[in-house]
Amino acid sequence: MKPPRMPRVPRTLRARLTAGLVLLLAISCAAVGVAAVVELRGFLTGRLDQQLHEAGSALPASLEHGGRTSNDHDGDEHVDTRRQATGTLGVRLVDGSVTSAAVVRAGADPAGLGVRLSDADRETLAHLPVDGRGHTVRLSSLDHYRVAAFTGRDGDVLVTGLPTEPVEAAVHRLELVAAGVFGIALAATGVAGALWVRWSLRPLSRVAATATRVSELPLASGEVALPPRAPESDPRSEVGQVASAFNRMLGHVEDALTRRHASEERLRSFSADASHELRTPVASIRGHAELALLHRGPVPAEVRRALERIAAESGRMGDMVEDLLVLARLDAGRPLEREPVDLTRLVLDAVTDARAAGPGHRWAMELPEEPVTVTGDAHRLHQAVANLLANARLHTPPGTLVTTRIETDASGVALSVRDDGPGVPEEIQDGIFERFIHGDRPRTAGAGGGTGLGLAIVTAVAEAHGGTATLRSEPGATVFTVRLPDAPSPSQ
Repeated sequence: MKPPRMPRVPRTLRARLTAGLVLLLAISCAAVGVAAVVELRGFLTGRLDQQLHEAGSALPASLEHGGRTSNDHDGDEHVDTRRQATGTLGVRLVDGSVTSAAVVRAGADPAGLGVRLSDADRETLAHLPVDGRGHTVRLSSLDHYRVAAFTGRDGDVLVTGLPTEPVEAAVHRLELVAAGVFGIALAATGVAGALWVRWSLRPLSRVAATATRVSELPLASGEVALPPRAPESDPRSEVGQVASAFNRMLGHVEDALTRRHASEERLRSFSADASHELRTPVASIRGHAELALLHRGPVPAEVRRALERIAAESGRMGDMVEDLLVLARLDAGRPLEREPVDLTRLVLDAVTDARAAGPGHRWAMELPEEPVTVTGDAHRLHQAVANLLANARLHTPPGTLVTTRIETDASGVALSVRDDGPGVPEEIQDGIFERFIHGDRPRTAGAGGGTGLGLAIVTAVAEAHGGTATLRSEPGATVFTVRLPDAPSPSQ
């Protein structure tokens, strides 16, 4: 059994205001309508009671014929209908029993005004209080009547009644008129209210439109041009105050973004300039250290070890400088080469180099039968693949199986490097592609550490080609995937 569906609640402010306005008006109309109906019913009932008092007991008094019962029709000829309204009821009761009953009918002979009452009607009339006041009763033989009981001259009870049908008809007509008028008023108010609310909330709609355009802007990096400010309205209104505060906030955001962009530009320029300037002295230090190591004369062992460390560290520093320079150029948005690149050949070359650099690892490839070609910069793509393979070699123990795979689908090319090593620590997985990210512990003891820039270059190269770089890692299965957006066929 399906649960009952809950009524839908308006979600927008405009719909809620309109619905609230119509609801309040509906409650007001209902209150006015109920009050009018109750007041009219009371007024007409009072007039009916006044007519009862004016009619008095003349009609039922004419039924007094020396104690004859209602079956004695000989007395009907004495019914007095003078000055009695059509529908007037006259009943005579003796010792709680109805002896005679008559109803005035338009154009009827006074001798034929008798009416037969059911036992329930007789019981109802017998229990009327004899106080001369009006009481509403329902007689199955007739209809709803307003009746009053008086004491007769012979100790009997005389009941006079008038039909309430004119009162009910007038009240029902008022209900129909009120329902029609209030319905039209509610419909007109709903339409007019919706237009009014929409016009009143136009400044807020403009603020929302501006906020939507701002939310669609990439604010993480680069130069950001914010859209025009939202038009301001009356500052004394709530909507005007919201628009004014929103525009001030946009001003602060724009100022902060401008300063951030200027800082990024300065940092990028410094990184590029520093990397470029450091290349020469680092290369010079490395060259002098290697030259000193080639000296044929006797060199103390301590000095030789120092020179070897200088050569190794200067080489590592040179690699870091080159990586920083690559990142600075990619960050600056320098255009890459856009030419067909045989990704299959590129992977074959990169894995061959990795196998020579890491003979202790097991290297495997899963490549399609047909060559896979992408559009991009061959040098940068080779650097990205080489960095992924070097990352697997440096951070996994000897004997680890490293598999490079190329897959194609409708969305592009996926190049993945998978290893069955211990996995990337969970605490650094979210920021693994950031610069200078190192784990708290190496993925294998004794492995040489990298510069912390290799994976940053991988994601920068992927993004520069319109793609993405992702990681999925658990013990025994670590997969780095670079997805490129297009995969032209070799014929292209």
